[in-house]
Amino acid sequence: MQSVYLETTVIGNIAGRVHPDLAMAARQSVTRRWWDTAPDRYELFVSALVVDECNGGDPTAASERPAVIGDLPMLDGGDGAKSLADLLLDGNAVPRSEPRDATHIAIAAVNGIELLATTICTPEQLLEAFDDS
Repeated sequence: MQSVYLETTVIGNIAGRVHPDLAMAARQSVTRRWWDTAPDRYELFVSALVVDECNGGDPTAASERPAVIGDLPMLDGGDGAKSLADLLLDGNAVPRSEPRDATHIAIAAVNGIELLATTICTPEQLLEAFDDS
């Protein structure tokens, strides 16, 4: 069974009301369908950073997010994750404006997690990041 670190956006797309924006609602729908079988197909993990981020934002949605996280195992990155996150930022692998994203990646990496699940951007946005034109 593959190990998967759940970044906060995945939890956010599972909990809460359906977003009024059609693209966001579609992302929520896909994430929720994935979630229906994910616990049976993957070994799922979160971190204290995920829990902290889940407590922010809309109070109604924030109150629903702990139920999604439930008893998922918590990863600790320690000093290794901090060092790796700094390297990711210093090397411009992750924009300096997104230190928490670097920390999510680092926590998953130092714990040997095979996959990092996130819904930060659409495939189109990801492709735009690599567009040289």
